[in-house]
Amino acid sequence: MPEWLALYYREPLELTHGEGRHVWDAEGRRYLDFFGGILTTMTAHALPEVTKAVSEQAGRILHTSTLYLDRHMVELAERIATLSGIPDARVFFTTSGTEANDAALLLATTYRRSNQILAMRNSYHGRSFSTVGITGNAGWSPTSLSPLQTLFVQGGVRDAGPYAALSDAEFTDACVEDLEDMLAQTHGNVAALIAEPVQGVGGFTSAPDGLFAAFREVLDRHGILWISDEVQTGWGRTGEHFWGWQAHAASGPPDMLTFAKGIGNGMSIGGVVARAEVMNCLGANSISTFGGSPVTMAAGLANLNYLLEHDLQGNARRVGGLLIERLRATAARLPVVREVRGRGLMIGIELVAADGSPSPEAASLALEHAREQGLLIGKGGRHGNTLRIAPPLSLNIAEAEEGTAALEAALTQVQNTIGGTEQP
Repeated sequence: MPEWLALYYREPLELTHGEGRHVWDAEGRRYLDFFGGILTTMTAHALPEVTKAVSEQAGRILHTSTLYLDRHMVELAERIATLSGIPDARVFFTTSGTEANDAALLLATTYRRSNQILAMRNSYHGRSFSTVGITGNAGWSPTSLSPLQTLFVQGGVRDAGPYAALSDAEFTDACVEDLEDMLAQTHGNVAALIAEPVQGVGGFTSAPDGLFAAFREVLDRHGILWISDEVQTGWGRTGEHFWGWQAHAASGPPDMLTFAKGIGNGMSIGGVVARAEVMNCLGANSISTFGGSPVTMAAGLANLNYLLEHDLQGNARRVGGLLIERLRATAARLPVVREVRGRGLMIGIELVAADGSPSPEAASLALEHAREQGLLIGKGGRHGNTLRIAPPLSLNIAEAEEGTAALEAALTQVQNTIGGTEQP
């Protein structure tokens, strides 16, 4: 395995099986899962409806490729096209979010005849050669070489940078002015803006609601496409909306959206949705050998049906609201916690040192201590100092309380380790 392959924990953890919101390691210890394999186990581990669909389809045929029709792929494409909100939508399935964003970039640059891309600072869009070129987080962009000319704009991080002290309205105006100024320095033929409504790897930061609607007014004047990267925000995870772009709904739907992770509940599914004239702009043949696999499509359909029938978006809103409230109460007495932020079951806890500077060491300690408490969480952020909380959307109140108690214990240990005192 390569040296750059990231592993959590001082002693890496082998997970052997899971059920509901829990997983077990090779030694038989049970953990409450608050990260879901990077926001991918969306409904539950070993969800019977999904495992049954996978087993039954695997017993019929495992693979065909997109050269042949597959009923599950057509049905899932129809459902996603309707749910996307994009008029006259077309859906192309891939195997990952990286590949989905690659496809969206191919479509945008072909449609607009330009290799200029607008991306957000602190963003993350994948690990391929093209997507690392539009990733605004240096910790996840290992090369400056890129086939694209990327222009990074302000707006993804609300509480840091030159506009942090402004009100939401002033912040939005300043970011729009920055965008206008940047476009004035180009030849006016930018292909697209790609943006995560909530930045995932960036530490669950987000712009004020309505920012992308304001951006859209500028983009439309220049004919620039808007790609919403919904790989982490889609399918109701934010609670308030089914898609992250809907927090900026005054602009209407994006021209394209990309998805992956949660829709497969662990099976390898990604894809891009685009209005027909954009999707159909390619002048050469293309297929996907593994995108749209009969097994993964059967899993995706079963998973989406379960999500909608059990109103997991509503559950994310209710239980996520409780979880954020409890975590903020805990954070109020711990100086190590700078901020608890998020929407629904997509919550970030930003940690700092005793002098208030970002502390990736505190985040690493918190991961270790949470594991000792039987809780698995993630981390990210511009400085690697933000804990990422993203459990399956079926999380119940008792499990939310259990996870909060484990996090409180872990953060208290971190506080005692890095110095400073708890507040009364």
